[in-house]
Amino acid sequence: MKRLSFGRYLLPVYAALAFLYLLTPIAYTFAFSFNDAGRSNLVWRGFTFTNWQNPCGAPAVCESVVNSLQIGVLATVISTVLGTMIAIALVRYRFRLRAGANLLLFLPMATPEVVLGAALLAQFLNLRVNPGFATIVIAHVMFCISFVVVTVKARVASLDPRLEEAAADLYASPRAAFWRVTFPLLLPGIAAAALLAFSLSFDDFIITNFNSGNTDTFPKFVYVSATRGIPAQANVMGSAMFLIALIIVVTGQVLAARRRRAAAT
Repeated sequence: MKRLSFGRYLLPVYAALAFLYLLTPIAYTFAFSFNDAGRSNLVWRGFTFTNWQNPCGAPAVCESVVNSLQIGVLATVISTVLGTMIAIALVRYRFRLRAGANLLLFLPMATPEVVLGAALLAQFLNLRVNPGFATIVIAHVMFCISFVVVTVKARVASLDPRLEEAAADLYASPRAAFWRVTFPLLLPGIAAAALLAFSLSFDDFIITNFNSGNTDTFPKFVYVSATRGIPAQANVMGSAMFLIALIIVVTGQVLAARRRRAAAT
């Protein structure tokens, strides 16, 4: 009798259970975006497309999404530009306190968000700055820079400096060598860092809640609405963001596969 090997089935079963665990809340969110909810979206009451046809039907839901998008874009642009320059400086140049700078960049990632949010709020209040849209952007830039630096540093460290030396041998100025050689090679890492920064900014609640004042973001709106049942329109917005992110990731993977096949041929 042939012995059964359970080891070969263990990893697929584990992976399937892990994906089921991860995707169940997303499936719940997507399903209840079609719920004929009325005032509360806690119990399934029937299927309807009304929520998708009128995603702004719930008060302040679209305003909060717009605020989150604006904050996310601003924080992403600023943190990506600053983080990329810091990453290049840390990898390519030697200066005093370089090791200390590397350590300080990890502190925002290692510090609990409650501590960061409270500390930033105290700082803004000491400077007599009223919490609001601007303070949220400043706070998000503060913690997004660290993630951008870590991501871009890995890309910079993998580049061959001889490519820039070859450009210099061909009489390219340092600026031309950067924009024509270094930057195109860094672009995939910069794009990945920007996507990570945007997702962190759009999704952040704890630091935002401390420093938002009267400005509502989408995570803050969901948290406040949870006590009375998150409106179905919020599920629509969440599902739409998930689908957009999924399309971006799949498109990127398809384009990368096509480039690899083209390079192989």
